[in-house]
Amino acid sequence: MGEKAGLYIHIPFCASKCPYCDFYSVKYDKESARGYVERICAEFEKYKGAEFDTVYLGGGTPSALDSDMICKIISAAKKSFRISENSEITIECNPSKDLSSDFREYKKAGINRVSIGMQSAVKAERLALGRTAGSDKVAKTVEDARTAGIFNISLDLMIGTPKQTAGSLFKTFDFIKQMNVPHISAYMLKIEQGTPFFKLRDKLALPGDDEVADMYLETVYELKKQGLLQYEISNFAKPGFESRHNIKYWNLTPYLGIGKTAHSFWNGRRFYYDRDFNIVDDGAGGTEEEKIMLGMRLSRGVEKTLIKKDCSAYVKAGLMTQTDSRIAFTPKGFLVSNTILADIITL
Repeated sequence: MGEKAGLYIHIPFCASKCPYCDFYSVKYDKESARGYVERICAEFEKYKGAEFDTVYLGGGTPSALDSDMICKIISAAKKSFRISENSEITIECNPSKDLSSDFREYKKAGINRVSIGMQSAVKAERLALGRTAGSDKVAKTVEDARTAGIFNISLDLMIGTPKQTAGSLFKTFDFIKQMNVPHISAYMLKIEQGTPFFKLRDKLALPGDDEVADMYLETVYELKKQGLLQYEISNFAKPGFESRHNIKYWNLTPYLGIGKTAHSFWNGRRFYYDRDFNIVDDGAGGTEEEKIMLGMRLSRGVEKTLIKKDCSAYVKAGLMTQTDSRIAFTPKGFLVSNTILADIITL
């Protein structure tokens, strides 16, 4: 038996839109959310009997929904699909909402992992990102999850944000140490077209590219000191707490995405739902090029035989490591990985 597939469920509702976000989302209202949940559950029936061992509720902000709606989604998924007993079931949460009672309901429904949108522990940086909850609310959300019996907790960290400096980043590292969570996702801010940040890009107090690169390398180093080891370009975990769901994407394990703008790699094909719930075919998946591009996101890299080009110059420059069987990026190499991949992939 091969590895089981992953199930992704997109919840597009948010209390408000963050100025840097280009994911599909709409303002939350209860009536629209209930209708959306009904449609999601109906879509499950199209894939009845499929087997999964990870479920991921992403968004948007899934925790914006009332907990009974989230529980209804999980219950319907368990009814339509074969979901393994030891499955990893994750929900993304925004700490601006008091989730203490929600977490208790999530736990009863089978959710055993939460991903909390922290971004920064520094108030000015969070406000600049449109995040109103302070570090005290993040801490309370972590504590509330643990009180409910959910201990597999991830915090999001953003690097290169407005007002951020090398010094202020250390305040966030100290906060992460206090929280003692087993997983961190650390993303470098990318200014995307169509976002408020794109319009304001010349006025934002952003650190320079070299400073952001240094912050990234410092993040890798500081998190390692806390026992959070880099296993993917943007993800760090204590051993055994790597995101089982996200690893499926990078290993080209099949996954099914349900909901508006959700993407799938299913039965060898890629497809996605558009914003009207129509399924759009995106062609065949699992090519050798994809194996390299996705596999090289992982710290363990890919089998050396996949790459036909001589990479010794990159190894010598400290951008890659190479063994008899595998080739991988170093943290320094991850910073220029797109450029290197364009050079080494044989089309």
